[in-house]
Amino acid sequence: MPRRRKQEDEHENHERWLVSYADFITLLFAFFVVMYSLSSINEGKYRVLSDSLVQAFRSININESGQQIVLPPVSVVSPAVPSPMSPSRSPEEEAAEARRQQTAQRMRNMAEEIRRVLAPLTQGGQVSISEGAFGIAVEINASVLFAPGEATLGTAAVSALRAVADVLAGADFPITIEGHTDNVPISTFRFPSNWELSAVRASSVVRLFIESGVAAERLTAAGYADQRPVAANDGEAGRARNRRVTIMIESRVGELAPAAPGRIPRDDPIRSILPEASASQ
Repeated sequence: MPRRRKQEDEHENHERWLVSYADFITLLFAFFVVMYSLSSINEGKYRVLSDSLVQAFRSININESGQQIVLPPVSVVSPAVPSPMSPSRSPEEEAAEARRQQTAQRMRNMAEEIRRVLAPLTQGGQVSISEGAFGIAVEINASVLFAPGEATLGTAAVSALRAVADVLAGADFPITIEGHTDNVPISTFRFPSNWELSAVRASSVVRLFIESGVAAERLTAAGYADQRPVAANDGEAGRARNRRVTIMIESRVGELAPAAPGRIPRDDPIRSILPEASASQ
């Protein structure tokens, strides 16, 4: 028996420190949890409290007798700041913008009127009318206007074009009549090539417009032959689309005239890079 007790006393537990270490880590973790909970602030409640305190101090004043005087809350109105996206424009720019808007409205009205007078042809797909930044384009299939290989307007074509001319006669926009063909060559006594055919077809429409009251100085005839196709010429459908007459109604807004022809204004920054020109003037 004494020998066994001696052996038990000689056995020593070398892991007792883990118990103390675990207790220390647990206390440290609890400490940080408490600190975190104390540092967390409800932002919504904090804002409500802050606004209430500010309003209270603004509304209460103390007079000489020590009594509180409640003052009405003062509303602070911030001065109006001009938006940087809408800079002020000069009278010349305002006038130019007004002219552009007026021109755009006139062009829209004209396009609607042309659609009305050409409604049967438009619905049949033989006429297309498009509006763009540079004006109106009225594209008419050549089969509606001319016989194959000819440049004489048919009876139905004359009535349709006269209706268009009545719409254009009251305006002052420049008009260009373009003649286009397919790539099938033509060689006759009157039309040695597609250039002559396209040009004469455009000229036929111009003459009709002049007879219908459109000012001649507004009109231009141009023949492009097969150089500006709108479809491939490898099939009959594409060649039929390319045989066409296009009426271009141009929208132009005049620019501001210079103060003196050929003169550079004194405050123009280009003078800084043209000293010779400045000295000569």
